[in-house]
Amino acid sequence: MITPQQIRGARAMLGLTQASLADAAGISTTALNNIERGSADPKASTLAAIQRALEGAGVIFLGDGDMKEGGPGVRLWSAE
Repeated sequence: MITPQQIRGARAMLGLTQASLADAAGISTTALNNIERGSADPKASTLAAIQRALEGAGVIFLGDGDMKEGGPGVRLWSAE
């Protein structure tokens, strides 16, 4: 599952507000804010909806095994 840090990073890369991402994911802005701050324990379906919205907007999420150092990450999708 994606992390709060990945959500914040992806949203920033795409220039999305919390309100626009929340709308695209079908959740409230308050819920997204709480998830991004790590103060909520969201359902897997909520995280999946956020991930779908962000991937649809143009990012790719990287898991622990996808990076040489550090851990999970996010990058912009590229057709190259």
